[in-house]
Amino acid sequence: MPRSLTDPWSLGGLPVPNRVVLAPLAGIGNWFVRLQARRHGAGLVVSEMVSSFAIHYGNERTLTELLRIHPDERLAGPGPIAIQLFGQDPAVMRSAAATVAAAGADLIDLNMGCPVPKVMKTGAGAALLKDPDTAVAVAIAAAEGSGLPVTVKLRAEGVPVARRLAEEAGVAGITFHPRNVDVRHKGTPDYALAARLVADLDVPVIVSGGMQGAEHIRAVFESTGCAAVMIARGGLGNPWLFEQLLGTRDGEPDAGEVVGEWLWVLDRAVEHLGAPRAAAYLKKFHPWYVERLGATKEVQNRLQLAGTVAEQRSVIEALAPVLSSATA
Repeated sequence: MPRSLTDPWSLGGLPVPNRVVLAPLAGIGNWFVRLQARRHGAGLVVSEMVSSFAIHYGNERTLTELLRIHPDERLAGPGPIAIQLFGQDPAVMRSAAATVAAAGADLIDLNMGCPVPKVMKTGAGAALLKDPDTAVAVAIAAAEGSGLPVTVKLRAEGVPVARRLAEEAGVAGITFHPRNVDVRHKGTPDYALAARLVADLDVPVIVSGGMQGAEHIRAVFESTGCAAVMIARGGLGNPWLFEQLLGTRDGEPDAGEVVGEWLWVLDRAVEHLGAPRAAAYLKKFHPWYVERLGATKEVQNRLQLAGTVAEQRSVIEALAPVLSSATA
């Protein structure tokens, strides 16, 4: 049967309206980034990686900011909201998962693929790929603590543990990034390996990593036979990619649309953090929109030097008529 990214499917008994997923973007994937993806059509969204230990021990910022699920996320469209956790202690994970369920998540995703040394040296992230017994125990604990479906994100080295997670831990699905831990985000993902994993497992496999542009993403979806595709860096500053993949947009956004979306991000960041903290936080977002608009390095410098959100807004608003006249 022909397959389409617009096809609905089920993950752990949860209905998902389409096959396009927002990845857990470390340091980025807060509620308004998830909301942005949902506004543009993502069927499943995943939070940034959150420490199970920080939740268990009651870290205030973690509980109030990283676990925040905004009411508008539900209003933006159907589909589950997942919180991604990391940690290597089953008892701590059981406790954290219960808190995540109480916060309103629909699903828990476990990060067992993070290659960052400071995560791995604790025994978490991709380090769990070398300790399959603990990996299985952590997944079981997350399900027991939360009562929610649990998925696990793995790297290429995780192929051997994937079957154990499915059969022994009963995970609802696997997200697979087919690059080795040591290359991080470099090199070419092994999509053929992903296809073999899809064929080998009885649970849905979501493929992530290295996909740029709608045509390439569709090709990976077709060649691997995966249940869904996960959009990570390719969607930064480009939420219109979700629409392109789902057939609700043919072309690229014009300058006015990009500026409007950019200003929407500023407003949401202020709502999330307050203006003083948002001013610094937004500086990681600006380069994506500057690049998309083809603006000058001078504009980028002005945004990075701007000390307040109001100053940043002035730079962006002044940019809009210049861009419009240039493309007229």
